[in-house]
Amino acid sequence: MYSYALLEPDCYYLVQEKENDDLTLLQVKVETDNCMYVVKYKDETTTEWKRKSDGIHDILELLSDDAVKKWSEAYYNNEDAYYEEDDD
Repeated sequence: MYSYALLEPDCYYLVQEKENDDLTLLQVKVETDNCMYVVKYKDETTTEWKRKSDGIHDILELLSDDAVKKWSEAYYNNEDAYYEEDDD
């Protein structure tokens, strides 16, 4: 079992928060003495504060800059598909 304290700000991680959960891509945006403000990228983007001591079942990997770039292009292009304007 790991904890949020191991994660570095501004890095992207693939994690499994609980055993048998789906994988989650997350990024730490803010780190304080005891907590971290985390962005989670799933079907929808969510944000929340986590204690550094909160558990993570598994940290699968730290994404490389190249992997983050490719993921960003795919994620945000796919997101735009939901917001296309109608031609009226």
